This record gives sequence, C-alpha cells and structure tokens, in this order.
Amino acid sequence: MSAWAAYVFPGQASQKVGMGQSVYEKYQSSRDVFDEADATLGFPVSTLCFEGPSEELTKTVNVQPALVATSMACLRAAQEALGSKLPSPAYMAGHSLGEYTALAAAEALTFADTLKLVRERGRLMYEAGLKMPGSMMAVIALDKAPLQEVCKEAGVEISNANAPGQLVISGAVDALEKAAELARERGARRLIPLNVSGAFHSTLMEPVLSEFNDYIQGFEFRKPRVPVVSNVTALPLNDAASIREELLSQLRRCIQWQASVEYMTRTGVTTYFEIGPGTVLSGLIRRISPDSHSINISGVEDIEALDNPAPSTD
Repeated sequence: MSAWAAYVFPGQASQKVGMGQSVYEKYQSSRDVFDEADATLGFPVSTLCFEGPSEELTKTVNVQPALVATSMACLRAAQEALGSKLPSPAYMAGHSLGEYTALAAAEALTFADTLKLVRERGRLMYEAGLKMPGSMMAVIALDKAPLQEVCKEAGVEISNANAPGQLVISGAVDALEKAAELARERGARRLIPLNVSGAFHSTLMEPVLSEFNDYIQGFEFRKPRVPVVSNVTALPLNDAASIREELLSQLRRCIQWQASVEYMTRTGVTTYFEIGPGTVLSGLIRRISPDSHSINISGVEDIEALDNPAPSTD
C-alpha cells in the first residue's frame, strides 16, 4: 500500500457517450466488467455507454450504473496493464455516486450488488424529484458563511462543498431562483443551474429514504480492504454498519468533497488517481490541494502513458 496514493471515482455529470469503449476493446478484464454489468442489469448498459443516445445515458436511473461500470472497467484495465506500476492506494473515495464505485473497488460490496444498488438509487432519486420537485445550482466564488445566510433566507441547502469557491445548493426551483438573486447581491461570480432531475443531497430526498433503507438491508457489506473516505463525515468508513448508514444519509446530506480531500492530503496522500470518465475531480483537487498531483485514467491512452512515461526534461 502506498501512503502517498489515493484512488478517486467520479459521480454524475462526468458521463459522455463513448466512455469505456477503448478499454473494453483492448483489455479482457474490462470486457468482463461490462459483460457482468449487462448480465446483472438485464439490459446492455455497455451499448448505452459506447453508443448512447446521450438523452438515455443521462437519465438518472441509467447513468448511475453506467458510470460505476465504466469506472470499474477503467480500474481493472489499469490493474491488468500496469500491475505493480500502479501504486496501491492508502485510501479510496468517490464523489456522491462515485462513493459506490469506491466501495466496490475496496471490496466492501460485490460489483453486481453495487450495480443493483445504484440502479435502485437512481430510480428512487428520480422518483423523489417527481414527489418533491427541485433542482441544483453551482455557486462560484462565494464563501460558505454568506452562502449559508442566503440558503437560510431562500429556503435551500448547501448540497456539495466541492472546493474553495465552488459550492452547490439544492432546493425547490422557485427557492433556487430566490437564492440566485441573493447570491448575486452577496458577490457570487457565477451561478450555474445543473441538469439534474431533483434536489439531490437535500431534505427533498426524504420521501424515498425509507424505501431505500429497506432495499439496502438486503445486501451484504464487508469491511473495506482499503479505507473509503466518507462523503458525509470526510473520515474513513471502517465497517459494514457505518457503510450502510453512510449510503442512506448521503442521499440527503451535503457531500463534503473538499473536507475529504483535505483529510487524505493531511494524512500523507500526494497523488490522486481519478479513475473513470472526465476530469472533474482532478480540477477540484487542484483547487483544494495545489501541491498534490492528479492523474486521470479514463481510457487506453492514459494507461499507455503510465506504462511508458515520457522522459523527464529536467
């Protein structure tokens, strides 16, 4: 285990049509991942990842298992190709949905069970959005304290504390509009509405918590082989009971991504491997921990670059 390395896994909004296809075509381990995903889910999620259409891929119920499958396929490809060249992680973590991938990678859950859980999670999150309609909005360049006041006045909640100067709020659509006005008045530089089907990581998810809790009880959780840093507490999850509680509370509580990265950096992590599509987490990590190094593994080119690094020009 390398005290200086961590594996991190992306969440919703990192998806794109074509994701995972290059590793599927080159590495048997990746084909095995996608084949198991197709068999477990009962539909060709691999085809959805590789060919779309985009509007089907981005549906909450589809994108969650699609992202887990793609990230796991990228991890298995890197392990197959690089062997000991890929440092073993001191920690794993994932942003929102990505936490499920981290738990699967840390063997706290089987891959098949992880897919079933996120498929149901996506269905229930969409259903919650129908029962209590809402959305999410990124707030750029406004500190947490003034944004908390905005939230209190508008009746919304901070749902993602992603990085310095990047927070996300969730709530009813009209309340978000009021919050946007107030945030502009208090100095927010940009306000970016997110293309989501509900007010995730807020109290508007409460209508489905009981049903998700009942569903979770049917799965076996194990102690993670590698500590997984919690989205909710920004501390390691060490046993099955804490993982079960995490997955339930994570639906309605703020994602503490900045605090999670700060914890890992503080305890010695200097290099973060973002495994799966996109570079969202790498961008956030650079803002949280400027001295850290981020490496993306989202396709064959990334893996080959790690296998045959360019000569130093120093």
